[in-house]
Amino acid sequence: MKAIRRFTVRPVLPEPLRPLSDLARNLRWSWHTGTRDLFRSVDPERWAAAGCDPVRLLGSVAAERLAELAGDRDFLDRLDAVAADLDAYMTGDRWYQAQADRLPAAVAYFSPEFGITAALPQYSGGLGILAGDHLKAASDLGVPLIGVGLLYRHGYFRQSLSRDGWQQEHYPVLDPNELPLDQLEEPDGTPAQITLALPGDRSLRARIWLAQVGRVPLLLLDSDVEENDLGERGVTDRLYGGGSEHRLLQEMLLGIGGVRAVRTYCELTGHAAPEVFHTNEGHAGFLGLERIAELRADGLDFDAALEAVRAGTVFTTHTPVPAGIDRFDRELVARHFGPHAELPNMEVDRVLRLGMESYPGGEPNLFNMAVMGLRLAQRANGVSLLHGDVSREMFAGLWPGFDPEEVPITSVTNGVHAPTWVAPEVFRLGARQIGAQRAEEALSVGDSDRWDSVADIADQDIWKLRRSLRELLVLEVRERLRASWRQRGAGTAELGWIDGVLDPDVLTIGFARRVPSYKRLTLMLRDRDRLMDLLLHPERPVQIVIAGKAHPADDGGKRLIQELVRFADDPRVRHRIVFLPDYGMAMAQKLYPGCDIWLNNPLRPLEACGTSGMKAALNGCLNLSVLDGWWDEWFQPDFGWAIPTADGAGTDPDRRDAIEAAALYDLLEQRITPCFYGRGRDGLPDRWIEMVRRTLGLLGPKVLAGRMVREYVERLYTPAAHAHRAMDADSARALAGWKARVRAAWHGVAVDHVETSVTAATAELGSTLALRVRVGLGGLKPEDVEVQAVSGRVDGEDRITGATAVPLKPVGAPDAEGRWVYEGPLALDRTGPFGYTVRILPSHRLLASGAELGLVAVPSEDVVEAAGLLMR
Repeated sequence: MKAIRRFTVRPVLPEPLRPLSDLARNLRWSWHTGTRDLFRSVDPERWAAAGCDPVRLLGSVAAERLAELAGDRDFLDRLDAVAADLDAYMTGDRWYQAQADRLPAAVAYFSPEFGITAALPQYSGGLGILAGDHLKAASDLGVPLIGVGLLYRHGYFRQSLSRDGWQQEHYPVLDPNELPLDQLEEPDGTPAQITLALPGDRSLRARIWLAQVGRVPLLLLDSDVEENDLGERGVTDRLYGGGSEHRLLQEMLLGIGGVRAVRTYCELTGHAAPEVFHTNEGHAGFLGLERIAELRADGLDFDAALEAVRAGTVFTTHTPVPAGIDRFDRELVARHFGPHAELPNMEVDRVLRLGMESYPGGEPNLFNMAVMGLRLAQRANGVSLLHGDVSREMFAGLWPGFDPEEVPITSVTNGVHAPTWVAPEVFRLGARQIGAQRAEEALSVGDSDRWDSVADIADQDIWKLRRSLRELLVLEVRERLRASWRQRGAGTAELGWIDGVLDPDVLTIGFARRVPSYKRLTLMLRDRDRLMDLLLHPERPVQIVIAGKAHPADDGGKRLIQELVRFADDPRVRHRIVFLPDYGMAMAQKLYPGCDIWLNNPLRPLEACGTSGMKAALNGCLNLSVLDGWWDEWFQPDFGWAIPTADGAGTDPDRRDAIEAAALYDLLEQRITPCFYGRGRDGLPDRWIEMVRRTLGLLGPKVLAGRMVREYVERLYTPAAHAHRAMDADSARALAGWKARVRAAWHGVAVDHVETSVTAATAELGSTLALRVRVGLGGLKPEDVEVQAVSGRVDGEDRITGATAVPLKPVGAPDAEGRWVYEGPLALDRTGPFGYTVRILPSHRLLASGAELGLVAVPSEDVVEAAGLLMR
């Protein structure tokens, strides 16, 4: 029989055990070993059955066991100690509180997904895990962050396989009352809600759930409320589900509704209001429109409000290809804004212009969420150095006239939250060297360039640790593989072979990630005979553990999974290669530590960062990867191996795959397996152990989320907070008026004449050239612009590389024609082909970059010919 109604029955804890409830409702338990150990001791079997989720555990423990624990003095002492530790963590000063600069009072961090713990499945892949790690690291550092997202009633799908290896999707219903969440309430006890207006006099309402992530509150909006019609109730049904309008409503709820939720939360709790708003990818971009609407209600016009909003906004792009960006039909967006829908006092054409692809190759009928994110933020970044380069190229059309390297998008390379991803066994080995407190600080704050103490760990201890982690992975794989085959319809009698799957003494390779085509899940299958030889080598075999989900609508990705599963089902190799379905955080935390090699072979440069290899590295796993994302930035031969890329313009995709697959096999056959299986005088693989040691000691500190969040604070949040404070109403109006005046006059700005003190084609290093430039300012004043000499080495087409810009100074008053003369020295500071040019940029104290307006004036061809190219 099926129940007609469902309730969540919560246990009544005996008074001495009440602190268990507080510990369970703060997600710090997901990365704090002491808290998890305490809950495990409540009932080890039920802890495992509950998926290591304290809320589920407490809901299943027998009353007799609770009564027994309430009288157990040793347990109560441990409970008091863990509760006191949480209180000190929540209230004490941390890294952020020790900084001298005037840091933001609070930062609101918006993301469409958050991967905090498997017990709160609100993530699909790297973007969500990164967002979760950002919140955890901010908590450890004491950064006053407020997270904002959506609560998806089905989360992302659960994955299983059919008998023939085809991906199956399942969408279990999540009951918020069974999750580590609390409902935000008004003073009278009623649920706090926010409301959005929809076309046709309809409304979209959402309640606000609170997940406490250490010190960081995470607000999750849930549209499944009785006041909504059926369609509106389903807006937060699935992560990345539905058609265009469904996705648009999700993103309006996240951005506009999210700002309203933050205001409600701060009003109800007294939390400091955010000075900085950080949008993690374009999905939350509408938050800028809501903030403009707030300021317009206070009397600012649109342009002034836009300047005020931009000053305090940070935008992070994670997408290296235009196809990965959400784009909506302009008419669809227009229908949801304006007089009869949301933000009725805002001109629809101003909204549409923010997302317009007004650059060569753009589609003017589409509304681009990343473009809007960039136009609404004064500061933007990619998530690795290489991805920053890719992003500047991809969005260069928004700043016409500027070289891609001057596009105002910087980079903050992603990091991972070590306390979440470092195996307890690895942590204990480190703590044995320097003590638990110092080890914990090293993993969370990440303010050291190297962990020198790793050098003192004995080779024997490192090798023993690596084998024990591999053995734990073997047991985990067998258990999961058996469950998978049962789901595929196999009987117990068919599965005896699983007891021999994998070997704890064999070199183990891991490959786990989402399965879009560019990540090339099946590249390893390119030469199946060669792969079989590697798997079955009599002296130096390898074994491979693979996991990953394809998007439910991506049949191409599903075919890749099926192709790999069918290969792994072959009785000849199934003990050496395994595909595990339903990849998620719980699996990942076992997979990363247990592998010796982490494989990553995307099409370069389509991997924005790729943080899974960072998590593996923190556990002593070596990376084998294409030079993409973070690996392009930090690869050294001591840390692993780089797969050569065949990314020349003349190489077709099939040939490229063949070349790179062959390079992968070569590395495994000729360098990696001999290194792993080779033995020194003491019977240990000395070279391998030294690579593990260097990975931990030198690469480990770089890949930390603590380092990443400190960079955000120092390079983006703090400047944004200062800009926000400087942008009061009068300043915002003045800046908006100045920008309008500059744009209107810019057609008259020109470089008329350039003179130099040297006319020869050569000069000596260290000499100085005097420049004299005549410019027209089109009615602007010298204080409105900066005239620059830009110089550097030139290539064969006279393009300046590694450019240095030096401001020139105005001399005297304008001439009879209104022209100004600027002068300045130009140092010849490098040898070889050298060149210079002159340009004019807008200049204002409240601009974050000279490129911000996308306006630049450069010499005409006539002026260039007169000035000549220097030092060719």
